[in-house]
Amino acid sequence: MSYYTVRGIITRGFPILLVTSIIGIFSGQILNLEIGNLVSMPIILVLIPALIKIGGDTGSMLGARLSSSFHMGLGSHLHRNPVVRNSVIAALIVGLSACTFVGIMVWILGTALGMGMPFTKLMALCLIAGTFELIVVFSATIFIAFASHRFGVDPDDTVIPLIATLGDLVGVIGIFVTMYILNII
Repeated sequence: MSYYTVRGIITRGFPILLVTSIIGIFSGQILNLEIGNLVSMPIILVLIPALIKIGGDTGSMLGARLSSSFHMGLGSHLHRNPVVRNSVIAALIVGLSACTFVGIMVWILGTALGMGMPFTKLMALCLIAGTFELIVVFSATIFIAFASHRFGVDPDDTVIPLIATLGDLVGVIGIFVTMYILNII
């Protein structure tokens, strides 16, 4: 039972908190660099928080499922593992559905407030940025979960904090890259 001591939890948790703090600061700085473009399009300011949380939340959900499968002894090999495959498919369905819902709700709000964008452009932004975020975050989730398990670290202690913060970073980058691709900014 020495694994669950205060000292053990702090020893294992501090490096993760340090890394997530640095990633969070970096995400904020990316937003700060684009503040001029964001202020000129208030509807994007409404979209960003919801869209960046989708990747972190669904990635955390996937990480929790993988961690539970490790604890039950079901998944130690990535290749052709039905637990991994089904978990990724379920998380992808949830993530893309959430991106679609967010796009529709933001478009309705923007139209009601008179600051909307064309529906197709807003949906393209949500789906392209969301898909990019989900692919990167899910890949990182699988990698971190399996690496944690392999090196004897509890995936519950590493996956969710890292993926939630990584989802913010990848989401912000994905939104801005997609906005440049679609000539929104």
